[in-house]
Amino acid sequence: MADVRPVSSLRYDLDRVGGFAAVLSPPYDVIDPTERAELAARSPFNVVGIDLPEPARPGGDPYENAATLLSEWQQAGALVRDNQPSFWILSQDYLAPDGSRRTRSGFLAAVRIEQYGAGKIRPHERTHPGPKEDRLRLTRATKTNLSPIFALYSDSTGAARATIAAQTEGEPYGEQIDDDGTVNRLWRVSDAGAAATLSEALDPAELLIADGHHRYETARIYADEIGGDGPHRFVLMDLVALEDPGLSIFPTHRLISGLADDQGRAGALRTTVEECFEITGLGSTEELPPNGLSADGRLQFGYIDSRHNRPLRLVLRDQKIADEALADFPAAYRKLDAAVLEALILKGPLGLSEDDISHFNGLGYSRNDDEALALLESGDYDAAFFLSGAPIKQIQEIVAAGVNMPPKSTFFTPKVPTGLLFNPLA
Repeated sequence: MADVRPVSSLRYDLDRVGGFAAVLSPPYDVIDPTERAELAARSPFNVVGIDLPEPARPGGDPYENAATLLSEWQQAGALVRDNQPSFWILSQDYLAPDGSRRTRSGFLAAVRIEQYGAGKIRPHERTHPGPKEDRLRLTRATKTNLSPIFALYSDSTGAARATIAAQTEGEPYGEQIDDDGTVNRLWRVSDAGAAATLSEALDPAELLIADGHHRYETARIYADEIGGDGPHRFVLMDLVALEDPGLSIFPTHRLISGLADDQGRAGALRTTVEECFEITGLGSTEELPPNGLSADGRLQFGYIDSRHNRPLRLVLRDQKIADEALADFPAAYRKLDAAVLEALILKGPLGLSEDDISHFNGLGYSRNDDEALALLESGDYDAAFFLSGAPIKQIQEIVAAGVNMPPKSTFFTPKVPTGLLFNPLA
């Protein structure tokens, strides 16, 4: 079972900094330079200054500057340390792609860092190496978890969800509406009975990391570097029940580059697509994102390339094709669109190695349909494959089989903002 405890947080004094709207930011890995500048301009205490740091002077160390800012903010009273460990409830009211409003609710806690394994904590995707080094250097400098990992647990009895619902009836500690219109609200769990119920509900839980694999692996490396026991052995997580009605999973589309200058690969791709898939023309690019399986239960993809600019639907001719290509993997994995695309296309006619995939060589990603099309139009990429979101049940089956999904197989939305709480490691 996972070791889940209230967190002894470092948090913003919202009266001092002017509320969450001035200081929260999206996670570091979805912020571009323009957005970073806009966030930094909102407040001298905006968390982007330490979570996505820049050097204080040309040639300086950005991580050292992050540590300096973190210390200065505490001295200025912008950040205060809690003496009493607490759970914190986070609700996120957001607009789903289907146009409906949904609310996802969870709670922030300190979770003991473990080796991945059954009964405690499991990953669900392979990770890229680059971001781990960046996050490790930042953690060494600040000695703080700056943003929560997003993880899932099973609440089959509903006890945790009932407690969370009861705790959110009063006024929140803070509230923020982000640029996407998501309303983030945070409550401290001050009732001892409610805190005990949350602890008991998580006692038998196995946690599945949904978002933040790099941060978790960074925390594990850092904890081992320090050695011994202490606060560095825990990491900040937002824990959401698999049964939460507001939990949504969306796909990450694949973008291919280098085809325009390599007719051999382009021809090999065309041959493989024709052999493995039934091809149907679509009426418009709006039809590109598939909605799960085809009507007769087969895997399908949306496809378009910059040369012909014709939106197509690719439907796998027979599941046996995927089963043969992924013979060493469990059945649930062989039906995962990201895995099938990787085996049949990325590592097949496109010839991408595991290292290519890990370092984005010839491959890009987009979580937005319009962005994927814009990247094709700009010439940055030559082709795009549009995927579906994997159901939670399928993810659980793959994880339970001890297999990690390909990088960016899923996109959980909304993202958990950075700056709600910090978890000091010393």
